[in-house]
This record gives sequence, structure tokens and C-alpha cells, in this order.
Amino acid sequence: MTVDPANMPDPTRDAAFALLTAVLDRHRPLEEALDALPPLAARDRAAAHRLAAAVLRRTGSLDAALEPYLAKAPPAPVRHVLRLGAAALLLLATPPHAAVATAVALARTRGLAKFTGLVNAVLRRVAEAGPALLDQFDGPRLDTPAWLWTAWGAEARAIAEAHQSEAPLDLTVAPGATAPPGGFYLPTGSWRYPVGTRVAELPGYAEGAFWVQDAAAALPARLLAVPPGETVLDLCAAPGGKTAQLAAAGARVTAVERDPARLVRLAENLVRLRLSAELVAADARTWRPAAPADAVLLDAPCSATGTIRRHPDIPHLKRPRDLSALAAQQDALMEAACAMLRPGGRLVYAVCSLQPEEGPARAAAARARLPLRPDPVRAEELPGLAEAITPDGHVRTTPALWPERGGMDGFFLARFIRC
Repeated sequence: MTVDPANMPDPTRDAAFALLTAVLDRHRPLEEALDALPPLAARDRAAAHRLAAAVLRRTGSLDAALEPYLAKAPPAPVRHVLRLGAAALLLLATPPHAAVATAVALARTRGLAKFTGLVNAVLRRVAEAGPALLDQFDGPRLDTPAWLWTAWGAEARAIAEAHQSEAPLDLTVAPGATAPPGGFYLPTGSWRYPVGTRVAELPGYAEGAFWVQDAAAALPARLLAVPPGETVLDLCAAPGGKTAQLAAAGARVTAVERDPARLVRLAENLVRLRLSAELVAADARTWRPAAPADAVLLDAPCSATGTIRRHPDIPHLKRPRDLSALAAQQDALMEAACAMLRPGGRLVYAVCSLQPEEGPARAAAARARLPLRPDPVRAEELPGLAEAITPDGHVRTTPALWPERGGMDGFFLARFIRC
């Protein structure tokens, strides 16, 4: 008996559709939607994530490519099917027959049988045009919401161009451990590996020789520069990369995280890394240590727009109105962090955001109302990255930095000393 491929289940295709629907229709984070998928083979799960992420990263461009072949706007589920098919054809080099057939099958299995002719006809036209179809569009502009483009100012195009590609894998290697093969050393101390590297398959993973951490995300703990034996508070600590850095440096670390589930993940990470820290489930805005600390690292909750390369759902989920509430939360956390410090103690404030409201504006507000004086970062503290130091002595990284090395996440950090 001959089986029609268009009626065969395709777990990758179905899962990618579920992920798109969760993000674009129900406004759920991509990672949360991925965790909610039914049990799936690791290979299918990874492929579904890659396909959905490709659509989310290039939604504006894909819609522009589809538009000439649509007489009227299709229902949202049909548009998702078309986007998945177009992404397979234009971005992921899927053979045309396979991309079109699986898209038609997806429409049928999702109860959209009356649209299968439309899906087939449109995607065949897209396949005929080929990947060059995208060349006629300004992808970086189309794929970036207007409010973000405006907020990023003169750097908007370079940042948006960096967002067009997936991010490499960066590792922080434990002191005394050997970096796994296949990567290269970055001037700031991280090791970088190609896109698609499976971290759990690298030699040394099970032994806790390293942990995943973007090169920019590793800077706040490095610039806190803790000596062995110092008491340090890591606020909003999950998933624990910075806690691990501080503990590996020999500090006595207390990691504070208000989300119990994320604190469990942090604890599991420390067990693998064979590192220890005191873990506290609490809101850092109201919790206080038994005694003032020597140093505090505050990686505050934020819009996370600096991590769009790794989380392409963010432009679809965040809105300008989110920033005022986040800024108020950041101010409250800065005030609490300052209160936890001994006189002369050091504070590093960091956010993985590209938004000025969450970076320079919060540092200026802290300086104006709290007993903190700036501790400017010096060029020798950031080898190979002096251009990230602002005139105020803060640090601003963007995905457009180090293009020859593969870029980095967008971060802002400011360092202070308690008066």
C-alpha cells in the first residue's frame, strides 16, 4: 500500500506550528512553549525549535515575501503554515518538494483542509523565486519593531543586522579545567563554539568543567573582581552562571532568587559544577542579609532585548509599556542592593537590555538618590573590548560588537562603591 506523504505525521512540523501559535497567538515565551510540548525525540525537538525560531527571527521579511502571492490576508493559522513553509524554503535550504508537501500536510492535519490549495500554490511560487526573493527587502528593518528601532538610535541597523543570525555558544571554563576542543578563546576570558554546538555532548560537561554563558553575560561578575573569602550577594541569581563565577573565584556567595523553580535549576547547576553557595528563595527587594556584604551583583529583571539573537520571541512579546514597570522594579532592587552593602563595598548593576530606560537612566537615578559613587571601568579591565566602555565609565555591549568573532549579547553594567 502506498502512503501519501502529505498525510503522514511529521513531529517537527507539528511542534514548530505549536510553538509559533503559542508565541504569536497566546503570547507565551518560546522556551516556556518548548517545555510544554508533548514528549518528542531530541532531534525532532531541536529541529522544531530551529524552524520556529527562524520564523520568529525573520517574520517581517517572510510576510513581505508571501504578500505578493496572497489576494487577501489569510487566517492566522494559515499564515503560520505559510511562514513555516517559506522559512524552510528561503532560510533553511529545505528541498522545495519537501517544504511544500509538509506545509500542505500541516494545513490538512490542523483542520485547514480548505486552504491546502492556497498553501500549495503560494509556496510553489515562493520556491520558484528561491532565497533571492528576500534580497529585495530591507530585512533588518522589517524584522525589527518600530519602537525598538527608534530606541536603538544610530546603532539600530547594526544591531538589527546582527539579529538576523543565530548566536554562537559561549562557555565559561572553571578555574583549572580544560576547555573542550572546537572553540576559540575570547579576549575577555570566555570560550566560543560554533552555532548548533550541543553543550551536553562536549567532553567535560558531566564533570562540571564549564557552563554556558554569553561572553557579555560573563562581564558583570568579572568586573566585580571578588577576591577569595569575600562575602558576595548575587541578587536575582537564576540560572546561576554568575553565582558559579563568584563561587569559582573563592567568594562566599549567597544567591537570592524569588522564583522557587528557577532556584531549583540553579541548585542543580551548582551540583553539576561541584560548586557551593547559600541559596535563598526570596524577593531581593525585601530580603536582607544577616550582615552587610563586601560586594553585591545585581543582574536585574529587564526587557531582555539584548538577548534577541538567542530569544527571537522577545520582539513579539515585549511592548514599550513594559519598560516603566521594569524601571521601577530595577530602582527598588538598586535601593535594596545598596542597603545590603558595607561602606566601601562594591555594587555591579547589570541588565541584558539594549533600552536606555533600563541602563544609563537607572544608573543616573541610583547615583542621584543613593549613597553610591561611580567606580568607572578601565580599558585594561576589558581586553579587546575597550570600545564598550562609555564616557561615564559604564559598559554597553551590543550584538554588533565583535562582528568578526560572532557578536555578543547586549548588556549594560555600571559599577559603584557604597559611600
